[in-house]
Amino acid sequence: QVQLVESGGGLVQPGGSLKLSCAASGTIFSLTVMNWYRQAPGREREFVALITSGGGTSYADSVKGRFTISRDNAKRSVYLQMDSLKPEDTAVYYCNANGPDDRGSRRYLNSWGQGTQVTVSS
Repeated sequence: QVQLVESGGGLVQPGGSLKLSCAASGTIFSLTVMNWYRQAPGREREFVALITSGGGTSYADSVKGRFTISRDNAKRSVYLQMDSLKPEDTAVYYCNANGPDDRGSRRYLNSWGQGTQVTVSS
């Protein structure tokens, strides 16, 4: 029932910037906690950033000060602004949603997007 569609990935040089977007459906978005995770080649999927329904944020130490998560409830979207990118940021980035079903079932849903590739290389 939940659909998350990431976009904005691509190739960027070290020190550059990218902004990822994730459009969400299937949950009551204003009550949904949104996360970004990433998975690099040969690595476990790792937490990157979180934003609560009230706009509170949390970041992995590896990206703190460089990445900014935000949300636009009217657009049902979450964003990840990535600045000062490093080669070690290269990964597939995944949007994750945790929130109540918007169909009235009272179920709480945990869903993942398909991922978008970010490559940081000279």
